[in-house]
Amino acid sequence: MCAHVLVAEDEQKQADVVRRYLEREGHTVTVVHDGRAALEAARRSQPDLLVLDVMMPKVDGLDVVRILRRETDVPVLLLTARSDEDDLLLGLDLGADDYMTKPYSPRELMARVRTLLRRTRNDLPCDGSFEGGGLVVTPSRHEVGKDGRMIDCTPGEFQILAAMAAEPNRVFTRAQLLATVHGSGARVTERTVDVHIMNIRKKIEPDPRRPVHLVTVFGVGYKLIEAPRAMDGTGRAA
Repeated sequence: MCAHVLVAEDEQKQADVVRRYLEREGHTVTVVHDGRAALEAARRSQPDLLVLDVMMPKVDGLDVVRILRRETDVPVLLLTARSDEDDLLLGLDLGADDYMTKPYSPRELMARVRTLLRRTRNDLPCDGSFEGGGLVVTPSRHEVGKDGRMIDCTPGEFQILAAMAAEPNRVFTRAQLLATVHGSGARVTERTVDVHIMNIRKKIEPDPRRPVHLVTVFGVGYKLIEAPRAMDGTGRAA
């Protein structure tokens, strides 16, 4: 699985390590050292994956994610020295697909890269599509539609929807969804799933505060409803 990977890292030695490991696995690598250059390279070369340091000059890594998510669904793996969970969740909320905190193992970094590339190249849990209440999920075309309009989802959001669409009405635990998105060995918290779910609801629900498609099963997890109830004029399920 050879891919074009854009690495945005302002520390030269760290960037060289990441580049060497990626090239050993057969990937083509472009390295830049500031956020502005990352934006320019992403627009110019349309990489298969962006490995992005958060603390960079000119344009912060989080701002890079915020800007790129208006233009592309390229998967983004954040590298950050920040250990505060709120900062990490902010990156996911903006549209990043995964993150690693420094210092990290290059071998684990490569495992995360492989996971992201597998699932963004349509290595999906099912080939069937889902349709219910105006929501359509089509894994074979990597598409999500709602009431006739196309919905833009990040790779992580789509992977969750595709997994749940394969088994509508099944309750998935956070741990199961986390493994779907990040792999069973990922050292990230289950709150990352909640962030993805919240972002999905903003895109597919008539009222994200009262979801009718992607609902919470309290104390267990989430499920995708095959035949959601209609909403009445007050915004409540009829």
